[in-house]
Amino acid sequence: MRKSEALPRYQVIYAVVQHIPAGMVATYGQVARLAGIPGGARQIGYALSALPYGSAIPWHRVVNAQGKISPRSDGRPADEIQRLLLQEEGVMFDEKDRISLDRFGWRPAVY
Repeated sequence: MRKSEALPRYQVIYAVVQHIPAGMVATYGQVARLAGIPGGARQIGYALSALPYGSAIPWHRVVNAQGKISPRSDGRPADEIQRLLLQEEGVMFDEKDRISLDRFGWRPAVY
């Protein structure tokens, strides 16, 4: 995909992520499906990592399919920040650092 093609797709991804309510999480795969990119979980990660620092997009509400925060490949401490932001919203982690998707998973009625 060329960079010019990625920009409109990223905007669709960001629009989906903006709908995730505080205190809830969605998986990368769920966001991909809602954005019309089935099988595009990795693209969701790329899009979220492209957000500038301080973005209003609630990127921290997207986790992997196991309900865990995915470690960052660039070495930035975003995973620690993500955990803190989620905890501030009332999201709880179990002893294995997982979030219960049954309890905290976003289930949009219609998107």
